Amino acid sequence: MAIKRIYGDIVMSIESLIGKVQSVDTGNVSVKVDREELLNSVQVNQIVQIRSTKTGEKIIGLISKIIRKAIAEKADDGDEPDTIVENVIKINLVGTLLDAEGTQRNIFKRTLNTVPSINADCFLLQGDELSTFMNIISSSSENPLKIGKYTISEMSNANLDGNKFFQRHAVIVGGTGSGKSWTVANILEKASKLQSINSVVFDLHGEYKPLEDLDNTTLLKIAGPSDQPTDENIIFLPYWLLSYDEIESLLLDRSDSNAPNQSRTLFDLIIEYKKEKLEAEGKQDVLDNFTVESPIPYKISDVLSALEYKDTEMVPGARTEKQGPLHGKLTRFVQRLKSKQSDKRLNFIFNDHELLLEYDWFNSLANNLLDFGNNKGLKIIDFSEVPSDILPLITGLIGRLVFSIQQWMKEENRHPIALFCDEAHLYLPANVKGGMEEKGLQSFERIAKEGRKYGVSLVVISQRPSDVNKTILSQCGNFIAMRLTNPDDQNVIKRLFPDNLGDFSELLPILDIGESLIVGDASLLPSRVKIDKPDIKPNSATIDFWDVWGEERTEKGIEEAVAALRKQQK
Repeated sequence: MAIKRIYGDIVMSIESLIGKVQSVDTGNVSVKVDREELLNSVQVNQIVQIRSTKTGEKIIGLISKIIRKAIAEKADDGDEPDTIVENVIKINLVGTLLDAEGTQRNIFKRTLNTVPSINADCFLLQGDELSTFMNIISSSSENPLKIGKYTISEMSNANLDGNKFFQRHAVIVGGTGSGKSWTVANILEKASKLQSINSVVFDLHGEYKPLEDLDNTTLLKIAGPSDQPTDENIIFLPYWLLSYDEIESLLLDRSDSNAPNQSRTLFDLIIEYKKEKLEAEGKQDVLDNFTVESPIPYKISDVLSALEYKDTEMVPGARTEKQGPLHGKLTRFVQRLKSKQSDKRLNFIFNDHELLLEYDWFNSLANNLLDFGNNKGLKIIDFSEVPSDILPLITGLIGRLVFSIQQWMKEENRHPIALFCDEAHLYLPANVKGGMEEKGLQSFERIAKEGRKYGVSLVVISQRPSDVNKTILSQCGNFIAMRLTNPDDQNVIKRLFPDNLGDFSELLPILDIGESLIVGDASLLPSRVKIDKPDIKPNSATIDFWDVWGEERTEKGIEEAVAALRKQQK
C-alpha cells in the first residue's frame, strides 16, 4: 500500500516524490532525481510542490527543463574514470500554497514568502492531487469567469477572476484559425448573462453579428452611404463631435504651404458657429466655458460658404479693390472639404440631417454607446462600411467619447465599461504614419494608461501582435495567447510574459486549435487551457478551399458584388 503524506488539502503520495532540492536561486531551484524511472513521468511545464521552511506553506513551481548529464569521477590507481549519470530538473517557482486558517480550503498566492531549503522534498502533482490543486486555484473568485478546461487536468474548470481581467486590461492574440474569435465569443457569451453588462465590441468585418441573439445584446452599425439618422440601430458620428486636431487631420494637408492660414481660419469659424448655436439655444452656462473641443453642433455647409467667401474676398484699396488677406489661400482646402462632403462613404460624418444638428442629439449617441439597460448592455458595432483610411480616426473618436463621458460622470453614477478592440492592429498600429492614425491612437493610449480610474477597460484582440502599439500592450496585465507561428509575433508575447516563466512561451507555435496560454493578474497560475466553444459561433470559420472547389456550384454573385462595390454598400 502506498504511503501518504498530508500537505494541507492535498494528500501527497510518496510515489509522487521525484527528488530533493539540490540548488536554490531567487526564483529557481534544481532538483536532483535519484530514481531513473521517475523521469518517465516528468514533463516540461508540469506542476510540482516543494516543502517550505515555514509551517502551513508549500511552494509551487513549474518544471522548465529536464537534464541528464554525465559526470566523470577520478579513478584510483590509473584506472579508467567512472561515468555517473546525474538527472536534474530545473523548476521556476511561481507561488505559495497556504493553509487557510479556520477553513477547509487552501489558498494559492502568486508570492514567495520563502524559498526551499537544500534537500527539501519535491513532489509531482498528478492525478487526484493535481485536480485538487487546480480546483483550488480556479475557485478563488466568488464570481469566476469560466474560460475552459486545463490541458493538464481536463476534469478541472479553468476560471479567471473577471474583476482583474477587465481592471488590468487584457490581450487576446492568435494566428488565423487558432480559435481567437471563439475565445472572444466565449467571453462575450459568459458576460452577456450578467445582469448589468456594459461592453462595446469593435466588429470590423461583421463576424460577431450572430451574437446579437445573446442576452442583453444589441447590434449597431456605423451608417453606410444610404442610411439615415431615422433608421434604427444606425450610428452617425457627425463632424462636430471631432476634436479640432481630429478634424484637422481629416481635412487639412500639412504639406500645403497655406496650411497655417487654413488651420487658423477653420479654428475661428468653428468657434464662431458653435457660439451662434449656443446663443440660439440659450445655453448661457455652456457659453461661458465652451472651447473648440466642446461637442456642440454647427453646420459644415456654413463653414464651407465662409471659406469660399474668404478665398475670393475683395477688400477696398487705396484706389480700387484689392484681394483680401486670404484670397486664393483657401482654394485647395475648400476643394478637399467639398470632396469629403460629397463622398457617400462618409455619410456617417458629413450628413447634415436636421436631427444630427439638434443640441440634444448627443444624448442619444451617448446612450447608444454606454447604456447598460433595456437589454442592450453588450453593444456590437459593425464597422464593415467604414473606409479603411479613416478607420483609426473613427475608432479613436468612439474610444475618446466613451472615456470622456465616463470621466465627467459623477463617481457614484459611473458604471464600468469594456471596449473589445477586434483586429486591433488595423487601428492601434505599432508604426504610426501620423495624421489620422496618430490622433485615433492617442485616445486608446490614454484609456490604456488612465482608463482604470474611470471604469474603462480595453480588451485588445489581434492576429498580429507585432503590429499592435507597444505602449498599449505594455499596459495590459492579462494575456490569452493562442497559436502564433510568426517569430515576430511570438517575440512580442514572450517579452510581455513575466521573466520567471522561463520557456513557457515556447509552446506558442505548437498549441492546438482552441488551446491557449493564459498569463496575468486574472489567472493565479500561468496555465495552458483548452477554451470552451461558444454556443453561438461568430462568422469567422475558415473556408475549406479544396472541398468547396470539389463541389458543383452555379450561383456566382459577381454582378451583385460589382453593384455593391459601386454603391459602397452590401
